[in-house]
Formats: sequence, structure tokens, C-alpha cells
Amino acid sequence: MLTGKQKRFLRAAAHHLDPIFQVGKGGVNENMTKQISEALEVRELLKVSILQNCDDDRNTVASELVEGTKAELVQVIGNTVVLYKESRENKQLELPKSR
Repeated sequence: MLTGKQKRFLRAAAHHLDPIFQVGKGGVNENMTKQISEALEVRELLKVSILQNCDDDRNTVASELVEGTKAELVQVIGNTVVLYKESRENKQLELPKSR
């Protein structure tokens, strides 16, 4: 689990990122979670945009993404979900230590 300090750090790091995935009318599916997992392995931190035509509630989408990718939910802001998952091979982000 991420601490508040780590979430603040990740929110700041995610601020300048553009969403690279979009959840639309079909909602979250297995193929999407697989692609997002692969992208998280490379980037560690990414944004997913929820389109207007998505039938699911944004918090439902966020929890489905977290469950499907085994990532940490950093935040849901507007129609954007920020996810973090520590990379095995491409570690780039050094999280602040929790006390």
C-alpha cells in the first residue's frame, strides 16, 4: 500500500503526463488490462482517460483497472485515473520512504 507521502509524490510526477489509454463504451476488458499492465511495466506511472460515452462510473472503472493490472490507484481526478505499479526491469521512480 502507498502512504500519503508516496501518493503525493506520484501525483506530482503524473501531473505532466498525458493519458495513453482510453476507456470508452465497452468499459474495461481483459485485452485493455493486459496492455495497461505491459505499459506499467515500462513506465510505472500512467494515466487512463475515461471517455464521456463510458457506461461505468469512474470509480468502478478505477477499481476494475486496479484489479486487472494489480497496480496501485494513485488518484481519480475528473475523468482521469492515475495508476502506479513498480516495474521489475525498468525501475525509474524512487518513492519517498515511509516512516
